[in-house]
Amino acid sequence: MSGAHAGESKGASTSGTGGRRRLARDTLSRRVILDAAEKVATRDGLEGFTFQALAKELHAHPTSLYRHFRDKDELILELIDDLRARSYGGQLKATDSWREDLRAQARHIHGHYLRYPVFAWQMAARTTRRPTEFANVEFALDCLRRAGLDDEEAVMFVRVFGNVIRSLSAMEAGLQALDPDSRDRDTLAWELEYRRLPADIYPTIAGLTAPLAAIGDPKIFDQTIDMLLDSVAARVRDRATEV
Repeated sequence: MSGAHAGESKGASTSGTGGRRRLARDTLSRRVILDAAEKVATRDGLEGFTFQALAKELHAHPTSLYRHFRDKDELILELIDDLRARSYGGQLKATDSWREDLRAQARHIHGHYLRYPVFAWQMAARTTRRPTEFANVEFALDCLRRAGLDDEEAVMFVRVFGNVIRSLSAMEAGLQALDPDSRDRDTLAWELEYRRLPADIYPTIAGLTAPLAAIGDPKIFDQTIDMLLDSVAARVRDRATEV
């Protein structure tokens, strides 16, 4: 073997346009790509996330990524489901309380969104059609059937429950992702701007500025869960009295 080749790493090759080292073809895997995709998307945002940027991070040619993922959309959906699995996958265990099980699921989802705010709106809007999502839906449907809802009601409520929890979690994550000055201005608006509104134009707000300022995001989220779960319990009671 010549000296020129003896010094090259087995895991990299040299491009013909400037000597930049690239990963060898067989060193890329879906796991390696997903880890790099999380890093690039977190750093650059999903708007700046491209196969070109990802390939640069991996020191690979962009075309090599297509051997593992059909396109950017498939990669993003895979990444979203992978982040869910790593964040709270396997932690949803049924107990003897359907109510507490759904509460635990909601809190897992909420914490996950705050952990990965850059992906919040994609996570809220997209259906990944992948294992962790399937497991979440299965868990919630089982809770609702144990609560006493019939199949049609359980299916309807699982969509309502999921949409509300994801939307509220995405809103909070979006607030956390703002630059600090914008986030502080939005948060302080309830304490400052609302207190300054003229009472002759906004009399109801003027009389409620203190409680408006006192209710923050954690309280809103917990109250939302309680209202959703109360509606399930009320529906079950109503059905019982109809019989």
